[in-house]
Amino acid sequence: MKHKDIRRDMHRIALERELLWLGIALALYIAASAVGAVYVNLPKWATLILAIVPIVVAAVTPLRNAFGKILGGKVLSYELLIVLACAGTACMQNFNEAFFVLVAFDAGSCFEHIFAGKNQKRTPYLAFLRPEYVAVEQDGRMNMVDPVRIRPGTVMTVGKNELIPLDGIVVDGSSSVDASAYTGDRQPIDVGVGNEVVSGCVNLGNTLKIRVTGLYNSSTLVRASQAVESAPKSVSRREKRFAGISKLFTPIVIALAIALVIIPSIITGEWLDWAHRALIFLAAASFAQPLIVTSMAYFAGLSTAVGHGIIIRGKSGLEALADSATVVMDKTGTVTEGSFSVTGVEPKGISSADLVSLAAAAESYSNHPIALSLRRASTTVIDPEHVTNVRELAGRGIEADVYGRRVLVGNTALMNSNGIKCDRTDRHLSVVHVAAGGIYYGYIIIDDRVKDGAKDAVRELYDAGIEKAVLLTGDTERVGKAVGRALGVSDVMTELLPEDKVVAVGELLREKHAGKLAFVGDAVSDASVISKADVGVAIGALNPRAAASRSDILIMSDDIRKLPLAMRICKAASRTVRLSLLLASVVKLAVLLLAALGSIGMIAAVTADTLTFMLTVAGAYRIYKVK
Repeated sequence: MKHKDIRRDMHRIALERELLWLGIALALYIAASAVGAVYVNLPKWATLILAIVPIVVAAVTPLRNAFGKILGGKVLSYELLIVLACAGTACMQNFNEAFFVLVAFDAGSCFEHIFAGKNQKRTPYLAFLRPEYVAVEQDGRMNMVDPVRIRPGTVMTVGKNELIPLDGIVVDGSSSVDASAYTGDRQPIDVGVGNEVVSGCVNLGNTLKIRVTGLYNSSTLVRASQAVESAPKSVSRREKRFAGISKLFTPIVIALAIALVIIPSIITGEWLDWAHRALIFLAAASFAQPLIVTSMAYFAGLSTAVGHGIIIRGKSGLEALADSATVVMDKTGTVTEGSFSVTGVEPKGISSADLVSLAAAAESYSNHPIALSLRRASTTVIDPEHVTNVRELAGRGIEADVYGRRVLVGNTALMNSNGIKCDRTDRHLSVVHVAAGGIYYGYIIIDDRVKDGAKDAVRELYDAGIEKAVLLTGDTERVGKAVGRALGVSDVMTELLPEDKVVAVGELLREKHAGKLAFVGDAVSDASVISKADVGVAIGALNPRAAASRSDILIMSDDIRKLPLAMRICKAASRTVRLSLLLASVVKLAVLLLAALGSIGMIAAVTADTLTFMLTVAGAYRIYKVK
């Protein structure tokens, strides 16, 4: 929190300093006006001093900023151009105009610091979480060790209300942990022996002993914090393009300002008039303020997303999701619970209990959710030592020798490939067929329930502007279509092996006519598909492997309803950036044209620029209200 407070204080101090100089300048101007009104016959030098001093004081802020940018290598800054334009105007004895232009600039600068400070207050808490020590018991004493020095396998102790400093597995104790820094949700998570916990969560209850599973620098907290901190520093394609235009625009306008002085003045002889128009040109010769607004809008979008448990790794990822017209979703764990359970058994020539036990035995070594559900449902414990020659077949099932008999557990394709005829199961959502020694023994009905709110999430995606939603699954066509109907998704691609999903996404990329394609799935099992899509979204990403993945967007919880929320936030930020750049460009070009025609003064030109800046910054701040 110290870094956050320091940066917030920097904005506050800068604002107070600029308000002080602005107040002094206005006070001096009022005093000079009062003296001039009372003493009308002052010497010329005294009148000149009274006019120039408020201008010099008002120029302190832009001069300081200009020198700072010169030291940083940027010579033609907006602040320098404003100072030069006002200096030229003062030389023409248009003192009031020069003063009020500087006041307008100072007001805009104060406004910028106000909103920058508000933005800093919105910086996600996750970016400032830093564990100071790890409590490790050694020789009966509790030692406080630097997290960087801790190695995997070390058992650390985390007390009540303490931050979990490193990723690990609970080996003693049970408690609840607060993961709201990641998920944005205050609902605590219950953990006990054998459960995985991640760094950055807070232990809310009893003392936990946790075996460390990874180094500090590769922990979930460090990787997530780095993603949150680096995202605002990234540069989007839109920013690059506009910055390139700005670099060309500024010197071109300066050249046109010089030409505006020389050419018409030679023809008309009215040097002062055309010089004044050129100075207005000079005052408008920068696109620095629109770039500031775009940066604020992106920051607002990125930090708002983190506040809801959504980490967007960079501005390009934000823009890509905002431009997505096609959303492809993996079924298991994304739109369904991914926690399977046995809901029915249809045995043939064997008891229901024996059928489930036989399937559970073959799945003894698998960590697949279906395997876990079968083992939970089994009433007989088979010694894994009697289960040998296990072979997992991706997208089909598993083969294993159980007490010397070859057992097959899987889908219809597995049975057919081994010449075993199995029952039709059209009326069931998902089934596992079981055969042993070449004999078919029936099937087990498995239920993977559609997540609460998944259908609403799909509807909200369409409301947000997507054109097409696609569901990918390794299940049969009938199962996939049933889930698709439950979600309101008509485009369902079924019976896909993991490698088939990569091919399917490639085909969808070639077929799409407009926009980007977003794929939503698990950061680990769907890593190859995520990297194939225009924008990869990992859901349920509260684990070290997900944090280390190449996903563009991490939804830390399993809540699919955060996907349309992420899209709304990204679209709001992207829309604000586009409108800000468009409005600033239109106002800028209009000011230049009117200045060339002599239809606008410098005060009006700079005021229009400043008001546009304030309006667009206020628009950027509204992104925080997206829900």
